[in-house]
Amino acid sequence: MSIAKTYTPADVEAKWYQRWQEQGFFKAKANPRKQPYSVVIPPPNVTGVLHMGHMLNNTIQDVLVRRARMQGFEACWVPGTDHASIATEAKVVSLLKEQGIEKKDLTREQFLDHAFAWKEKYGGIILEQLKQLGASCDWDRTRFTMEPKLTEAVLRVFVDLHQKGLIYRGVRMVNWDPLGQTAISDEEVIPKDVMAKMYYLKYEIVGAASYKPQAASQNESLSLEADSLQLIIATSRPETIMADVAVAVNPKDPRYQHLIGQRVRIPLLGRDIPVIGDEYVSIDFGTGALKVTPAHDLNDYELGVKHKLPVIDILNNDGTLNEQAKLYVGQDRFAARRNIVKDLEEAGHLVKVEEYASIVQTSERTKAVIEPKLSLQWFLKMEHLAKPALEVVENDTVQLHPAKFKNTYRVWMENVRDWCISRQLWWGQQIPAYYLPDGTYVVALTPDEALAQARTQPGNEALTLADLRQDEDVLDTWFSSWLWPISVFDGFEDPDNADVNYFYPTNDLVTGPDILFFWVARMIMAGLEFRKEVPFKNVYLTGIVRDAQGRKMSKQLGNSPDPLDLIAQFGADGVRTGMLFSAPAGNDLLYDEKLVEQGRNFSNKLWNAFRLIKGWEVDAELPFANDKAVEWFGARLQAAIAEVDEHFEKFRISDALMTVYKLVWDDYCSVYLEMIKPAYQAPIDPETLRHTSAYLETLLRLLHPFMPFITEEIWHELKARGPKEYVCVAAWPKPQPVAGAAALLARMAQALEIVGGVRTIRNQKGLGPNKPLTLAAKTTDAELQTLLTDYTGIIRKLAALTEVSVVEAAPAAAVGFVAGGAEFFVPLEGQIDLGAEKERLTKELDYAQGFRASVSKKLSNEKFVANAKPELVERERQKLTDAEAQIAALQQQLAGL
Repeated sequence: MSIAKTYTPADVEAKWYQRWQEQGFFKAKANPRKQPYSVVIPPPNVTGVLHMGHMLNNTIQDVLVRRARMQGFEACWVPGTDHASIATEAKVVSLLKEQGIEKKDLTREQFLDHAFAWKEKYGGIILEQLKQLGASCDWDRTRFTMEPKLTEAVLRVFVDLHQKGLIYRGVRMVNWDPLGQTAISDEEVIPKDVMAKMYYLKYEIVGAASYKPQAASQNESLSLEADSLQLIIATSRPETIMADVAVAVNPKDPRYQHLIGQRVRIPLLGRDIPVIGDEYVSIDFGTGALKVTPAHDLNDYELGVKHKLPVIDILNNDGTLNEQAKLYVGQDRFAARRNIVKDLEEAGHLVKVEEYASIVQTSERTKAVIEPKLSLQWFLKMEHLAKPALEVVENDTVQLHPAKFKNTYRVWMENVRDWCISRQLWWGQQIPAYYLPDGTYVVALTPDEALAQARTQPGNEALTLADLRQDEDVLDTWFSSWLWPISVFDGFEDPDNADVNYFYPTNDLVTGPDILFFWVARMIMAGLEFRKEVPFKNVYLTGIVRDAQGRKMSKQLGNSPDPLDLIAQFGADGVRTGMLFSAPAGNDLLYDEKLVEQGRNFSNKLWNAFRLIKGWEVDAELPFANDKAVEWFGARLQAAIAEVDEHFEKFRISDALMTVYKLVWDDYCSVYLEMIKPAYQAPIDPETLRHTSAYLETLLRLLHPFMPFITEEIWHELKARGPKEYVCVAAWPKPQPVAGAAALLARMAQALEIVGGVRTIRNQKGLGPNKPLTLAAKTTDAELQTLLTDYTGIIRKLAALTEVSVVEAAPAAAVGFVAGGAEFFVPLEGQIDLGAEKERLTKELDYAQGFRASVSKKLSNEKFVANAKPELVERERQKLTDAEAQIAALQQQLAGL
């Protein structure tokens, strides 16, 4: 059989993925004979394409699912996409503009036709890309958050929560996207570091002549001007002064106590507003006087509610100033800022301008600067839902991995706010609220149900469907995704169906900590509310993939490679392992292409080991010659299997991979195969080959969840397989006890330590790895002598020795080392220039002795010892100890020569 010299991922990956699908290995169904293991994919946006975060997240999910499948569970990984209201609508609007079509010229139905057509053409791209990564999803179960059944589930939940009094409609402060012209959720708001300007403005004190300011303070120039009795107020948004309704000061601030209850005049506008006292205002921040604009700042809004202040909203939905502003009407907010600053300066109201580092909140989708805005929206009361969802995490019914995120979760849940669930869009589930001619509304699943409900009210008996007007808004995308673990199994359509009863609750959720509250917590709330059961048992929180500078990878920064290019260059297995090499749960991954190179090199190492084994000829007449090596690796393998299982149990996926990696690269390839490898073109005995091939099969099973493609390729190349005999569905290895395992491992470790000592001498003396040497052990330890006898073949082979002997005295012209408490010597006469070696060692000894003298002198200085930090003194003492050990070793080597 001809085996390719090098492993080429592109030649095998598509082949094996197609065969796995043809065999139906990824399909799952309710099976009472098996335990279920289910995972739901965090649905990527239907607009999305694969990025590095997806690569990490979905690789971890696939590792967990493939292992569970091999363990004999009915493994079900449900894929799907999220309709992503804001992102998709923006995408469709942009494409329509390219065709000369404006959204405003379309009916809702016409726009949705265009949107669904776009979704059908482009919406599944990311799922196809996941297949290239090796994701073993049950593709027949692919769901979409806006498909009819899932849409009906969303509407049922809305109606149910409204009937329970948990959903209400009201005017509240929301995050407003002026470009998208919709409210957005907190998780769709992205903070951005900017250099901003702080403007210091004069507000005239009404009736100033009758007031006397308090004693001047050092901040007087920026607070209260004694000559003109004008209040100085600092603001970063001068265009909102037309919405000011008060100025707040701290009642304990001596500069302003006399002004509380008085009035000041807004510059340019000339409107008088009161000065109020509130301890919320920081005395030390800015000038200590705060303009209060309830319509355009959340904290100001709460101050306004507390002090019963009026609300003046000066912004239109598109970010332009409205009639309430009186000035700059129709101008964009930022144009109005430029103009008002100019006018304030000309009128003498601008004291100064300072630049400072600030953070602005921007829309994740449109990049527009967010406006805090009072808006009539639909809200969901969260307190009732949050309390039980906090309890199940606190008592570990749902376990977070790593557990450090429990604190973050607790803070969020204990400070939960009502959820704004409405969006001013067309793409999404339209809110099932129907307005009657008199302005009231009813909430119902369908228009017909709404009409029937409306007709029960006096005076509405003659209403028709034409008299009802459905709410224009759609529901927040998260209002569908919080139902995902239930809705993907049709748990709202039929709460008692076989799938939801079998696969719910799911086992593990893999996601990012940035949506721990916005998605994870809400899914827990939904599960407890609608199924009386948590939606999953474990939450594995991945880190964020960052570049070498610590920046989050993004297309905007241009610091993120294309995942598909990486797969093409390094193979899916190389990329998967490269991502996992340094991806401990909850900690960010600093991406370096060397990681995926290391993954590819690992694939090559495994392939070369397979080729080596397949290249050996077998001589059936040869006796079993490698019992010590075979016994040792058997014990090492079983210990590693137990270690891997423990890592998985604790969700240390990266550690599990590293355990297998070291087992394969270090123990199997670099040590075991070297132990048992026959001489060039010599045959191997059948028993050794049988064990060696069996070990490789076990290693392939351990590696398969991490590296599915190459393991399947080698699995089938190793020997003939039946039609269903794939490593994909082979049994996961279970640790088996090995009699005397600890002693086996300890004895081989000692033998390998001796080999390491010889190899170190070879490196130090510039002797080639195959230059024949001898080794002499000076010991009276019977156990060590037995070990040298039992393992002499292994030691001689790995250290390239012609002889291993036990001696009473050190041989002449030898270099020694200590291993296992015994002295070992490698005679070098005739191997190296002894004179040159003595000269080199003498120079090293002179330097070491000089270094010891300088350290001793420092330590003999009483002032240094008394005054230096204890850790510094201890460091010097350690230097002295190390120097004396080095001197002793060099003297011993010189004596040997």
